[in-house]
Amino acid sequence: MLLHLTDLSAEPLQAQIIRQIRAKILAGELSAGADLPSIRRFAREHHISVITVQRAYEGLEREGLIHSRRGKGFFVSQITERTKKMMAKEKLHDSLQPGIEDALAEGLDKEEVKNVIQTLLDTVTAKK
Repeated sequence: MLLHLTDLSAEPLQAQIIRQIRAKILAGELSAGADLPSIRRFAREHHISVITVQRAYEGLEREGLIHSRRGKGFFVSQITERTKKMMAKEKLHDSLQPGIEDALAEGLDKEEVKNVIQTLLDTVTAKK
């Protein structure tokens, strides 16, 4: 599995792993039942600590995105499209809320915040 991990980022490696595998699952790049690399293999291939990978897998397991089978490894869980959308919306909500609260506290009004978000959305979708 190809992930882009860097120790130059402010985001911890564990969080990078969770974010990138989560995105692949929610986007359908990893389908239900797909097996993930073993913790040791993943760590070896990415030159990172086994503990980092173990904690990332545990985080994904807590979210219900993956599950383990004793002696078999880790697999992508069966998740409905509705649940995938709900999880993506929750993530978006959680990441936008602090920025919106800050913008309002710094004097922008609701309409100005909407305009900034719309501009960002237009910019990102134009790139695709």
